Amino acid sequence: AYFGQSQFHVDTNTPLQALVTLNDPQFVEAARALAQRLIKEGGDDTKSRVDYGFNLAVSRPATEAEFAVIEQVLGDQLARFQKDPGKAKEFLAVGEMPRDETIDTIEHAAWMVVGQLLLNMDETLTRG
Repeated sequence: AYFGQSQFHVDTNTPLQALVTLNDPQFVEAARALAQRLIKEGGDDTKSRVDYGFNLAVSRPATEAEFAVIEQVLGDQLARFQKDPGKAKEFLAVGEMPRDETIDTIEHAAWMVVGQLLLNMDETLTRG
């Protein structure tokens, strides 16, 4: 869906592509690794982490509208994983790369959803 005038587009080119990028273990693991980078290298606040993620994915900072969407998603996911920490652990267990255990499980899982959004944007997938 597009959000305002921002051209923030999280749909992919095809429904099958969306299924792959959101569910394939390699893409899920890539989102986990991206989340780890956002937390470890992106700064101490949400805005700097989101901008860092956008710069990594699409070579630009997030627009205000994009940031607002990501901030809402992040808040929702933090609440979701706080209610069910087992789901966070299960989500983070996908893939072979060892997880950085110094990162809070709930925070890591919530940022992993942000990583999935960033990796699933048309702008990321079709960047030439």
